[in-house]
Amino acid sequence: MITLLQTKKFVPAEKIADKFKISKRTVYRDMKAICEQGIPVGVEPNKGYFIVDGYFLPPVLFSNDEANALLLTESLVKGFADKSISKHYSNALDKIKAGLKQVDKDKLENMQDAIGFQLPARLDNDFEYLSVLQLAISNKKIISIEYKNHKEERSNRELEPIGLIFYAFSWHLIAWCHHRKAYRDFKVTRIIQVKNTDLPFKKNKHIALAEYMKELPVNY
Repeated sequence: MITLLQTKKFVPAEKIADKFKISKRTVYRDMKAICEQGIPVGVEPNKGYFIVDGYFLPPVLFSNDEANALLLTESLVKGFADKSISKHYSNALDKIKAGLKQVDKDKLENMQDAIGFQLPARLDNDFEYLSVLQLAISNKKIISIEYKNHKEERSNRELEPIGLIFYAFSWHLIAWCHHRKAYRDFKVTRIIQVKNTDLPFKKNKHIALAEYMKELPVNY
């Protein structure tokens, strides 16, 4: 529960109950027990529980099973993400490995040699845009891209990115296009270059990505 509280600013009692398959009454009891251990947990009406800002908790230790799961996922990341995400994931995995006991490190190294992944040519994501796009989406910043459509026509666009969707074996950037004054779907492999302008969104409110996904031309 403490780990879950560290993942978000607020965690509703309902989410805690659902995560651990317990009743809300048990959540209330367990939160009281956590406070009695000296960990300052607060609660905000209609928002949920939170760990008081400024309180330091020691880093979370990973079990061998959890590290193995992340190791297996590394192969999928290399196949379905791009170079930027693969690099960040590998760096994060190295930090996790550093916190393991030596015997678990040896087991993980052996497991690494026992995992193979054959990548279809169509999934060769030879670009480094996803990390930049994620940052722009989370920070709500306008990006400038040079784009080549399916007719090989090039254009420059200013976009307000709202999300990334993987469908039809490709990553797609969904964004509000200032030029078209509408939401557009940009295939990431067709982006020639991307620049974060560091300028805030101009549009006050955007649709939820889940709503846009209902209009996709394929059953993703």
